[in-house]
Amino acid sequence: MTGHGYLALLRQREFAGLYAGFTLLAGAGTLSGFALGTLVRARTGSPFLTAVSMYGSSFTAVLGALTLMSLADGARPRRTLVALHLLALAAVSAQAVPGLPLAARFALLLGVGFFQSLGTGTRMGLLAEIVPPDGYAPARSLMNVTAGGASVLGFALGGALLAVLTPYQLLGAAAGLTALAALVVAATVRERSVRPPRRPGLRETWRGNVELLGRPGRRALLLNLWVPNGLVVGCEALFLLYAPAAAGTLLAASAAGMLVGDLVVGRLLDAARRARLAYGLRLLLAGPFLLLAARPPVWAAALAVGVAGVGFAATLPLQERLLALTPQAARGQVQGVESAGRIAWQGVGAALAGALAQLVEVRWAIGALAAVSLLVTVVSRPAVVREGAAAVRPGATGAAGTAGTAGTAGTATVGGA
Repeated sequence: MTGHGYLALLRQREFAGLYAGFTLLAGAGTLSGFALGTLVRARTGSPFLTAVSMYGSSFTAVLGALTLMSLADGARPRRTLVALHLLALAAVSAQAVPGLPLAARFALLLGVGFFQSLGTGTRMGLLAEIVPPDGYAPARSLMNVTAGGASVLGFALGGALLAVLTPYQLLGAAAGLTALAALVVAATVRERSVRPPRRPGLRETWRGNVELLGRPGRRALLLNLWVPNGLVVGCEALFLLYAPAAAGTLLAASAAGMLVGDLVVGRLLDAARRARLAYGLRLLLAGPFLLLAARPPVWAAALAVGVAGVGFAATLPLQERLLALTPQAARGQVQGVESAGRIAWQGVGAALAGALAQLVEVRWAIGALAAVSLLVTVVSRPAVVREGAAAVRPGATGAAGTAGTAGTAGTATVGGA
């Protein structure tokens, strides 16, 4: 058990500000996604467009990772993060304007997505500098738990508020939360002047990405962080079509399961236990969704989705392993690429789900995506285990400045991932 508990982390002013800004932004994203999905579904009735409207920004996130991500490790990360918050504020404010054409709404959605991965990379790069190495996993766990809580409240409140508010008013509330997030980050996070001078740009981004993807083991880690999660998010993107009256309940159940998983795995388990449970958690992530193909009652479907949500905690041990293999000067870029790929695969999963639901019943589409998620997890496991074994051999290279993380997580990954 690490000595860096949640309360100790929150006593650090910078982490508390970064955490609060992230929480507000997560809540705003949940409300705006739910409102936009409802708006598009009412206007078009299309499963594909509804799914894409909720998760479509994921498509352009990967383009941002391919072109902009070296900026995440630039000399002024605080300024970059605040600017990106203001950009998100402008976009969600525009979405709240009634009568805006659907083409303009999707253009805004994709435009914000282009910069989304840069925001995540910058935030995670700051996080790795604000907290000590052994406080990184608890810090990410707390942020994930809070994101899950914000999602639970967002989906629950979004479903309830739409009974009395229009989707445009709900988007206005999301804009207010986004503005508050920008103010909090600007007031609490300081500029990191200790970063080495770099010349971020397209060439530097490509160089870092090529280095990141140059090892098969890292590719296997990224595959497990991206594809199984993205396919399960595709299942969730069909909830509005699977059970229109209970979609908010199912989405809230998934978020609640995610919250519980991150709390238990990130706070109550040490690195060795997290790594041993990683494979089982990835199986748990998709397995319960197979039950939805049988059209169970809403309470049973919500229970299955909630249990599956716990499996999202598998990202914590995999992220620890990736951080341990990352040079300190490239932490922001690597974490941004990891996040961008995960977000992009959420968009791919949503698009696949929407396209499949055009051809077969929604319940069969959910079952098929869950089955493929399980298959990817099982087939890729040997490569992940080999990466863990290679990382603990004498002379293996690890991340500068993360020896403590590498030592604990690396040994456990051999038998658990």
